[in-house]
Amino acid sequence: MSCSIPKELIEKTIAFHGHSCPGLAIGIRAAEIALQKLGRPDQIDLVAIVETDMCGVDAIQFLTGCTFGKGNLIHKDYGKTAFSFYDRLKSAGFRAVIRPDISGEVGLELRFLSKKVANGSSNQEERIRYEALRQSLQDRYMGAELEEMFIIMEPAFPIPKPARILQGLQCEACGEMTMESRTRRIDGKTLCQPCFEKEEQKI
Repeated sequence: MSCSIPKELIEKTIAFHGHSCPGLAIGIRAAEIALQKLGRPDQIDLVAIVETDMCGVDAIQFLTGCTFGKGNLIHKDYGKTAFSFYDRLKSAGFRAVIRPDISGEVGLELRFLSKKVANGSSNQEERIRYEALRQSLQDRYMGAELEEMFIIMEPAFPIPKPARILQGLQCEACGEMTMESRTRRIDGKTLCQPCFEKEEQKI
């Protein structure tokens, strides 16, 4: 079964991200699972936790409506292609992790050529092959069954609480206003994190 998200919505997602690529396809399919399992964003209190900063996160933002600004998109910098989704209203959720074998031999060859393309050592034939492999992998992701793409499991994190509006405090070193929960105390002073790190290095 190919992706159930309408073609015009996929095209808008690509336009939002800026280009089409395998990473974006992963995010599109992850968002598809969330919409299937939990429901439409306007009917639920949807929250997403992403464990990567890859291209696919843009698809999740665009298709689910979860954003950093609204506080319902949370980034855990673990470097894993894993996504957790929750409906706060029903206290329900799941974690989707990309299957290691989904990219197969295409993925292995693509990773090898990606390094050559990135460092400028590839020739024209390799660059053509690289683009063909990217399209092939993207097509595989968009055409796979969701169970082939992801391992679905219980969430790894508790359901995040709604975003809170906290007091801003003035850093006593740089003078900039900083969210209260992000300030640090050292030597009797309230500092923002960058100023705290500079001060801590002196001690």
